[in-house]
Amino acid sequence: MKATVELQQNVNFKATSGTGHSVMMDGPPDFGGENLGARPMEFLLMGMGGCASFDVVHILRKRRLQVDSCVADVEAERADTDPKVFTKIHLHFKVSGPDLTEKAVAKAVELSAEKYCSASIMLGKTADVTHSYEIL
Repeated sequence: MKATVELQQNVNFKATSGTGHSVMMDGPPDFGGENLGARPMEFLLMGMGGCASFDVVHILRKRRLQVDSCVADVEAERADTDPKVFTKIHLHFKVSGPDLTEKAVAKAVELSAEKYCSASIMLGKTADVTHSYEIL
């Protein structure tokens, strides 16, 4: 897996994945940022939410359950001093589908958290990562 991050202007960067997809990142205004993209640490949270959501949906569909929607709200707290690592991260899944059961969703979230989501497990080395869910 590869990525390239290229300075555009001030502290705005274009990040390109190995598969050719690009996103813009920007630093905070007090460091010269112009709000031209998400902050790099926000991308870590978004990536974690995407990784975990992919797992939950994939696991449920593998069990032949219909998933109509899946939203992961991710909230984090950071250390006050440098390096300002994440200290707490909470993922809350809101899923809907006609046949989803409490047991199936709980198991999918558990498997993602404990076995499959590389991002959650990696960030869990420095942060207290918790999960919750609701079936809509």
